[in-house]
Amino acid sequence: MGTLTTHVLDTAQGKPGAGLQVDLYRWADGRRRLVKSVATNHDGRCDEPLLEGGAFATGEWELLFHVGRYFAMQSLDLPDPPFLNQVPVRFAIARDGHYHVPLLVSPWSYTTYRGS
Repeated sequence: MGTLTTHVLDTAQGKPGAGLQVDLYRWADGRRRLVKSVATNHDGRCDEPLLEGGAFATGEWELLFHVGRYFAMQSLDLPDPPFLNQVPVRFAIARDGHYHVPLLVSPWSYTTYRGS
């Protein structure tokens, strides 16, 4: 069986993205369905895998990171509305294994990759 995990790094402040809301969606038939909504812990990680065991399945998935809300709570001088509000990351799970999808984010940019 496989697992899906994520973590958020706040590259603007050089620290973990703690308290950031992350929504997990499953895509099927052109529609997305909310599977889980969590907040990152003090280390910018989720306390448990987003998917594991019987919930882990091949197919299209999306992580929606609520970065606008997160950065609004920081002591940064930012415009309203924010340049980045929600960051969607759509990806596919093709086989069992560990899928780690981190987000490195600032108020102005982001990057992601399949981690280990």
